[in-house]
Amino acid sequence: MQTRPRLRSALAALALVLGALFAPGVGILGGGATEAHAATKLTHSEATSRFTSSGVTWSSSGGCSDRNVSTCTSFDQLNLASAQGAQTLKSATGCALNITGGTETGHADGTYSHWNGYKLDFGKSTCLTNYVTGVFTYIGQRGDGAAQYESGSGNVYADEGNHWDVTYYNCGGC
Repeated sequence: MQTRPRLRSALAALALVLGALFAPGVGILGGGATEAHAATKLTHSEATSRFTSSGVTWSSSGGCSDRNVSTCTSFDQLNLASAQGAQTLKSATGCALNITGGTETGHADGTYSHWNGYKLDFGKSTCLTNYVTGVFTYIGQRGDGAAQYESGSGNVYADEGNHWDVTYYNCGGC
């Protein structure tokens, strides 16, 4: 009966290999760890409710929330993980956080874009800047020259001069 343990070991090894090859975001079919996956999307109202409960504020140069108007600040179709990431940032820093950009049109395109729900812009403050630059790891400049910092959870904070452009790949440890 030596063949049963060997067969079981071989099947277990095969299962591990197939799991690695076909796991979402990993292996030969996943396209790498940076591939975007289906995310839970929020309505503007759901996102603002989360932000209000955490003490995160938001503002709009146009005084509106229409996703199709670039001067608005909209959270329609924001990823749940992005909203949670903002809540985690507020909790971790203790800083006043004001979101100045959400999912509205007018931002750069791409998979991990504002429009696709992965990014939020935060108004600059000494508190937030000191936290990002003092706690997170500097990872170099983006193509446009913005200094980038990576959190321990892998989210990326880019200094765009008058605001922080944050890409949320996850909720930041929520």
